[in-house]
Formats: sequence, C-alpha cells, structure tokens
Amino acid sequence: CCSSCASCSCSARRVRSSMLGLPDLPQLGGKLQRVEGLAQHLAHAELAQLLQPLGLQVAEAPSAYAALYAAPADTGVPLSSSNSGPGLPPAADSGVPPLGYAIAQLHGIYILAENADGLIVVDMHAAHERIGYERLKSAHDGIGLHAQPLLVPITLAVGERDADTAEREAATLSELGFEVTRSGPGSLHVRSIPALLANAEPEGLLRDVLTDLREHGQSRRVASARDELLSTMACHGAVRANRRLTVPEMNALLRDMEATERSGQCNHGRPTWARFSLAEIDRWFLRGR
Repeated sequence: CCSSCASCSCSARRVRSSMLGLPDLPQLGGKLQRVEGLAQHLAHAELAQLLQPLGLQVAEAPSAYAALYAAPADTGVPLSSSNSGPGLPPAADSGVPPLGYAIAQLHGIYILAENADGLIVVDMHAAHERIGYERLKSAHDGIGLHAQPLLVPITLAVGERDADTAEREAATLSELGFEVTRSGPGSLHVRSIPALLANAEPEGLLRDVLTDLREHGQSRRVASARDELLSTMACHGAVRANRRLTVPEMNALLRDMEATERSGQCNHGRPTWARFSLAEIDRWFLRGR
C-alpha cells in the first residue's frame, strides 16, 4: 500500500458514485445545509406573521380596542326596572323559540342556548326557582297545594321554639301542603310535604318554612307574607348548581320559562337570563374590521 491509498480510495468512491448516478457526498452535504437554512428562514418568517396581533399595526391597536370596549348598542339584556324582568326576545320566523335550543351546560350553573339572533345564557337555578314559585302561587290561589305523603314519615329534631311554631301554625302548614304533628317538646313528626316539591329535601324545606313562620308571627301576618313563604319553598324545589342536565331537560326548562310569567327574574330580583347578539359576539373578536 502506498501513501496515496487514501486519495485512491476517495477516487474509487467518486467513480462508483458516478457510475450509480449518485451525487458526490460533499456536494450533497452542502446542498442539505442550504435547504435546512432556507427552511429555518421560512419558519421564522411564518412565526413572525402568526405572532402579529390580529393583523393590527401598533398604532392601530389602541383605537381598535377602544371601539371594541365602547358601550355597544346591544350588551345582553339588562335587568328591567319593572318587577317582571326582561321580556322574552321575539320568536323567529323560522320557528325557533324565543329562548332557542340548548347546546351546552357551563360549569353546572348556566345553560347555553342558540336562538335566531345569537346566544342565550340562562342561570338554571334562578330560572327554575321562578317557575316553581309561579306554580306554587297559582296552585295556592286555585285548587290549593296538594300534599304528597312521604313513603317513610320522618321525625325531625327541632328547637322548642320551632316546635311551638309548628303547633301554633298547623293550619297554615296544612294550607302549604305539610302534614306535621308535634311528637315531643323538641320533635316533629312529618308525614307529607307539598306535591309540587316532592323532590325537595323534606328536613331542610320544613326548617326554612318554620323559620319564616316564626319570623312573621301570627297567622294574619303569615297570610300577608305568603309570597315570601312560597318563595322559600320554591328555592328548595329548584334544580341545584352542579347538577348535570341532559339536553332534553335543558330544553324543557327553556320552554317552561317561555310559558311562565315574570320568568326574567328570580324570586330575589336577580335576572334569570341574558342575550348576546351575533353582532355583539363578532365585536368581541374584531370581526369585520
């Protein structure tokens, strides 16, 4: 072997590469480096374009966001100054109901519905509470509140003052759909609760009603505070936060709201729903600018 073996072997490799139609390895390495550099350049250029905020120049951004957060003409339904709450949106010509159709539930608290104009957000507990209250009031003023016997009557331990109140206001409790008797100095025997609140927790429901009765005192004052009593009862019967509803259940609640008077406010004066038009939602994302 001679000192020129290395150069001979390199020449042999070049000959074999040319015979096979392959490029010279050093030349191929250089081309690969150039391609890699070009790819990096394009990637940086594309990233810079993606990072440009909303396609706005720096000078344009303040004015655009000032217009976005200026008081718009339509910002959801504000709380009405009347006791009836906000009125329902008009029904669409396409037959879509005023409160639309449910599409999702948010954090177990809100129902998201799509109507002809945009998005409806409903506080499900507040809305169900109003529906329950109106039903209780209608039944109380009409045929009366029917009692629903408990499958297993319960004995409730209460303070002596609450036991005295239950004994004194037995007729009022009966009108409200309760069948309660005193079974001891500090205990009550509960056999029935209002049928419209059959799914409510009996113990908590009766305790709160007794608290209201004790606060209002005599039966004549209780009669004048009837709406407050019914409101307390409706709150116990309403669906609770974090309860997952099915889409049919959510739609049933929306239809009940549309058929219920003053459904725009709960019994405590809070709004039960808000509306956001599609035009307003577009403004959130600077669409059309």
